[in-house]
Amino acid sequence: MHALTVIAEILGAGAIVTFIGARLIEWAHPPRGRFVEIGGLRQHVLELGAAAGGANSPAVVLLHGAGCNLEDMHLALGERLAARHRVILLDRPGLGWSERGGDEASSPAYQARVVRDLLDRLDVDRAILVGHSWGGALALTFALDYPQRTAGIVLIAPPTHPWLRRATWLHAGIATPVLGRILAYTLALPFGALLIGPGFRAGFFPQTPPRGYLRRAATRLLLRPATLLANAADVARLRVFLRRQVERYGALATPTIIITGDRDTIVSPQHHSLKLAAAAPGARIEVLPGLGHMLHHAAAERVVAVVEEVTSQKENA
Repeated sequence: MHALTVIAEILGAGAIVTFIGARLIEWAHPPRGRFVEIGGLRQHVLELGAAAGGANSPAVVLLHGAGCNLEDMHLALGERLAARHRVILLDRPGLGWSERGGDEASSPAYQARVVRDLLDRLDVDRAILVGHSWGGALALTFALDYPQRTAGIVLIAPPTHPWLRRATWLHAGIATPVLGRILAYTLALPFGALLIGPGFRAGFFPQTPPRGYLRRAATRLLLRPATLLANAADVARLRVFLRRQVERYGALATPTIIITGDRDTIVSPQHHSLKLAAAAPGARIEVLPGLGHMLHHAAAERVVAVVEEVTSQKENA
């Protein structure tokens, strides 16, 4: 009984720290954009640049990866692209400040529908989707499901095949219904606050994060219980989804450019990007030497140049 009492006291103290910590994190990182209701749920959207250009200048949609929110793509690419394009950034469902649906919300197909409906609300007929990591898997799914709405896709270090070594036991554990909720609402934030810095430094390896990255990219929003659970479900369930989707890559007709780093230890180029390039007839791949997983930061100018290349293809078509 004594041991159970000690465990209950630890969990109770963790729950109090988590509640207060989550409120402080939200106070420090308020929503920067506006909210658009999709299917009864509020989605957080930030728009940059001008809406000019007409039919031959599609908007550019930036889709962030796992563990992040729209501020990561905003920091890396948003202002750079906004100089010439209408740029739309969104927090994927359940992350950042966007609300989450049920269990189906972890599917890229579900999130692709959210993107489609959001583009409808924003009066965007066609868009170039630029996705990093999990966001790359989402951009790929969108192009397969809604080719008529897709002017092109730029995939940055995308997971594309069911070989996900870094979909770790931790994500799977947090994604479990009972244990995950207990951890998320008690101990995850106190321990996560200590580990999030080293964790993101490992994600950037062999590069280093930009100065002040945790603050500027609002990464601590991930530590809130509901956000942590949503992110864990996204990562833990992606493998099963990709196992079904790989059969469709031969039909990918959208202009597609894949960018990957040869030092990426998070999403292996050999098991993902190179396999997609081989399976999709129209896809082109660039393997950047010496770069890791966060190459939208490390090679931001190259990513922008690739987006401009896709835009030029559509304008000259």
